[in-house]
Amino acid sequence: MKQQEHYYSLVVKKDCPTCALIEPVIKQLSETFNDSLAIYVQDDPSFPENVITKIDDSSLEFSYKQNIEIVPTLIRSDNGLDNQARIFGWNKSEWQELTGIENLGANLVDSKPGCGSKTQDPGMNEILTLRFDTDRLRARKIELAESEDIMEACFERGWSDGLPVVPPTLLRVTRMLSGTDLSADEIIGSVPPDNKPCTVEKIAINAVMAGCKPDHLQVVIAALKAALQDEFCMHGLLCTTYFSAPVMIVNGPITQQIGMNSGVNALGQGNRANATIGRALQLIIRNVGGGLPGGIDRATLGTPGKYTFCFSEDESDTEWPSLAMDRGYNREDSVINLFAGSGVQPFVDQLSRQPESLVKNLGNSLRSVANTRSFGMADAMIVISPEHRRVLRQDNWTKADLKKALYDELITPGADIIRGKGGIAEGMPEKFKDMLLNKFRDDGLHIVGAGGKAGMFSAIISGWLASGDKGSQLVSQQIN
Repeated sequence: MKQQEHYYSLVVKKDCPTCALIEPVIKQLSETFNDSLAIYVQDDPSFPENVITKIDDSSLEFSYKQNIEIVPTLIRSDNGLDNQARIFGWNKSEWQELTGIENLGANLVDSKPGCGSKTQDPGMNEILTLRFDTDRLRARKIELAESEDIMEACFERGWSDGLPVVPPTLLRVTRMLSGTDLSADEIIGSVPPDNKPCTVEKIAINAVMAGCKPDHLQVVIAALKAALQDEFCMHGLLCTTYFSAPVMIVNGPITQQIGMNSGVNALGQGNRANATIGRALQLIIRNVGGGLPGGIDRATLGTPGKYTFCFSEDESDTEWPSLAMDRGYNREDSVINLFAGSGVQPFVDQLSRQPESLVKNLGNSLRSVANTRSFGMADAMIVISPEHRRVLRQDNWTKADLKKALYDELITPGADIIRGKGGIAEGMPEKFKDMLLNKFRDDGLHIVGAGGKAGMFSAIISGWLASGDKGSQLVSQQIN
């Protein structure tokens, strides 16, 4: 049997007190193992001065490929096999055991922690990935002429939604990919309308252009998964001449982790996560799926929500179930919900102090979703403010109480809303004349909490006319 041979690799840097401490050890190892030891120096190739043969690893190639996080690191390989054992920092007994040298570092302290490898410097991982993991990114590279303005080039190539985008350089895309453990070439799904396969890398590219941070990427991936669910009907939502676009509501711990806004101005501007996550999904639909305005997107008027419409729910009231909980998830789950909605319809009630009054007033406003004579077609979402929730809470009303009361309030005789009634051509078909109709289907009214604590204002987000089983339904996707 062939005698087992040991090969050693030692990674150090001069700018490390522990590496300086073990200079005598490095010299002893060099004299003992000769050609069986390779010493890699991350910063100053003259270090250590008492050793002649060293390898300049200032490019950090070896350190990156060996996943060195702390220096000094000593690696022992047996018969040429990689990384059979490794230790880092200085621990006298461990180094003696790994090397088999009983008196190694006999005059040194028993132990001393190491320092961070230069591969761990801020931003360095992405730089090294680009430098040494060249096959990770597969998307087509675009070369710009020296005279081209990089921002204008993004406009000219049709990558923009009309606003400036962040140029998706290799470094930025690589940094964005650090926000997920998924492989860059993993396909998440086929994006309508062209049904083009979309990899994690392509999601990252569009997240960069939208202005996302790496810790937003997992939410963007989940948003795309939700949009590709058959029940959401993303292709139909693109093709419609109606106003609607994906409205994204995020629940769970992730909202705090990435700093989403569920309070003052939650549906407005000013919060990076809210703004860019919603925008990233729209850019993916545009740039990967080919959903271009004037092309497959035939909206008569559209909506500003086609830039971005994303916010988080206020979950500070533990007695109030979140939208995700309504959908069967737990409060501890991070979830994104997608609703095919249009613009924001204000609801003002500054005088109601009892839930019954608030419900009657809110019911009147809900009748105008899509059209006061359109029943059982468009879903709706109520964004109820803290002040209006306070009115409910004072009389011990729950979210379920509010929803049931609204359904009851909105029951209407078909004879009142049929076509031609009162000289108005629009309305329900004649066959509904003798029926009692409800404004919304059984699962067509959704309620979320958000907004600032001052102001008795809530909002209604009208749904797409093609809501329900034959159109678009609210969908949810857990964020992993």
